[in-house]
Amino acid sequence: MRYLIFLLASIFVFTSWPAYAYSFDNDLPPIDVEIKEDPHKKHDQDKEDEKVSIIVEVKGDPKKHKKYLEIHHPFVEVVATYDKLFHGLALKAKPERLEKMKSLEFIKAIHPVRTYEAVAQSPVKKDKNPNAVIPSQINTTNYTGKGVKVGVVDTGIDYEHPDLKSNYSGGYDLVDLDKDPMETEEDEGMPTLHGTHVAGIIAADGDLQGVAPDAEIYAYRALGPGGRGTSVQVIAALEQAVEDGMDVVNLSLGNSVNGPDYPTSIAVNRAVEHGTSVVTANGNDGPKKWTVGSPATATKALAVGASTRPQRIPFLYEPKEEKAIPLVTMMGAKDWTFEKSLPIVDAEDPKANVAGKIAIIERGKIPFQELAIEMQEQGAEALLIVNNEKGMFQGVIENKEDIEIPVASISKEDGNWLRKQMNGKSLHIDTAYQETKTDIALFSSRGPVTINWDIKPDIVAPGANILSTVPDGYQELQGTSMAAPHVAGALALMKEARPNWSHAQIVGALKTTAVPIQNEKKHNYDPIVQGTGDIQVERAIATKTIIHDPLISFGKIKPYKETNSMKLTIENTTNKKQTYTFDIPKKQKGLTWNLPQTFTLNKKEKKEIPIELSVTSPELKKGVHQGWITLHQKDETFQLPYLFVNETADYPKAMGFELSLKTFSDDTYIYRLYLTEDAKNIEVNLYNPDTLMHERTLLEEEDLSKGMNEGKLKKTKASKPGRYLALITVQLEDGTYESQAVELFIE
Repeated sequence: MRYLIFLLASIFVFTSWPAYAYSFDNDLPPIDVEIKEDPHKKHDQDKEDEKVSIIVEVKGDPKKHKKYLEIHHPFVEVVATYDKLFHGLALKAKPERLEKMKSLEFIKAIHPVRTYEAVAQSPVKKDKNPNAVIPSQINTTNYTGKGVKVGVVDTGIDYEHPDLKSNYSGGYDLVDLDKDPMETEEDEGMPTLHGTHVAGIIAADGDLQGVAPDAEIYAYRALGPGGRGTSVQVIAALEQAVEDGMDVVNLSLGNSVNGPDYPTSIAVNRAVEHGTSVVTANGNDGPKKWTVGSPATATKALAVGASTRPQRIPFLYEPKEEKAIPLVTMMGAKDWTFEKSLPIVDAEDPKANVAGKIAIIERGKIPFQELAIEMQEQGAEALLIVNNEKGMFQGVIENKEDIEIPVASISKEDGNWLRKQMNGKSLHIDTAYQETKTDIALFSSRGPVTINWDIKPDIVAPGANILSTVPDGYQELQGTSMAAPHVAGALALMKEARPNWSHAQIVGALKTTAVPIQNEKKHNYDPIVQGTGDIQVERAIATKTIIHDPLISFGKIKPYKETNSMKLTIENTTNKKQTYTFDIPKKQKGLTWNLPQTFTLNKKEKKEIPIELSVTSPELKKGVHQGWITLHQKDETFQLPYLFVNETADYPKAMGFELSLKTFSDDTYIYRLYLTEDAKNIEVNLYNPDTLMHERTLLEEEDLSKGMNEGKLKKTKASKPGRYLALITVQLEDGTYESQAVELFIE
């Protein structure tokens, strides 16, 4: 069987749970993965079962190549032709016939539509808890998205769900190349639920209400079993959505490549140019900077970060020592709602009696659900899992066994403190609650984008504890995957409310009217954390002012002194003259602003307003500088985020290393590596991930350029199957070195 190599640049969905994009160590069963050359869906015709599907990129006109194949290769079915966002063909035939495609001169690259089979993970039904966020809560308008078409490029949709059945209107499956975009079911591989959850946030219309319950939903299945797929499947799905006339497309997926010119980002920009509004999830790799990935890096994408809504968060409190211990409740477990003091005991002590108490156990190799079942059977009131390394962690309970006790995790440090206080005895501890405000989710990826230094996300929306539809029921999930469809639903409302507005006006209105979220010190979070702020759809529909592209990036400033100018387009949407005033920013060493303090727009007028920033780079620290410019119009205030990079910053230099066996080849691999700067050379070394002992040098190349770099590697130079730590070392043009480590799986 061929080697299958999984790397971080694969396309995956941006959800904190289930484990589409992340591994959860001991809380999920191991996954056995196998490539199969026939489609995973069962067909009635035996001959159809023998066929496989591929998507090929071509040079020249795809329609001409389609005619050529129909004449000269009649047994190869051309399923689809792509010529809007990229040039390609989707083909279906027996493997021996498709193998001949590699000899055709016009075929640039071949992308197999691969299928994975894995251990099934069943969805968990979950009753609404007090902290659950219902998608319809952000819709305070009388609009419902009626007549607006919204495409969901994702894992498919359970279109038989009672809350989605009425507004599901069609779609296409880019994994199996057919017209049945149903979620992956258990007999087809690792089942999925992500697309159904996303669709419910946008337009559920039943016991649960989405943001725009009358919008028409179309499903484009680009991610197969386990929620994974290739970039080309995503691009093909997006092209199909554009071809089908979608008003809005939601992409709650992405990869780890922070660059504006990655293929999926380019495709998003082209889709917007064709008149489709595209909403993307910013990613779940926060709170570090530079963690936004493609396609959210697209200049014209409406990239969405995740905010949290006010919640009642439990924590433990030991009154004698006045010690507060944060809890992270396990996904899938019963909510932690205790109002009384309870004794806590170390369940790893063989003499301990956990009945009627909180059991505490250190994280190990036993799955969380097995520990929970064992403690429940022994009569424990709750289970605390202590992390086995520094810090907190989010765990998952695959609740197939009707676990009725709450399960939560605490840090290793707090676990050690509790054990010291217990000293072999039980300790009484209280549960207290913190009332939180609207905030930024810790997991939400931060910007900016490398190379062009755009501010991302553009905006934020609810992304934590979101209750929505899943196959066979409802479930809470969190991630920027859940934030993006809130904005897709909001766009549907706006397109209904403002049918004569252009895409630029609608998106500009959403960004203009967002409200910046503040930290505990009452200061706005940085622009790379939240863009223009939290979505306010009712305010956007009624806005008197639209600021087009209000996220201001001045790019990278070179030494010694530089003046950057740009023009801000501002539109008066009313029939009355309006006067605007800028607050002149406070003087700061090394920065000089030149803003028109006051200007006037006539009715319905749109005007370009010059903004100028002069920077004396030696007087400022190197790195990212960001802040806010304030604009007033009578009693309304608009806050515009700005950013520039002084000389250089700590952005990643190498990303998205991919290695895969060339299609229809037994001895050649294709590698891809994205660079944010030109490089003298790169070296990729493989290490044992457990011992960190060096295994071998996988790759050495010289003279690589900024952007995507591709090359070939003979199979004899690849390593044996297994799990590795790949260390990518890049020598830049100035002689400095940058390194990045990624996990590498060879199955």
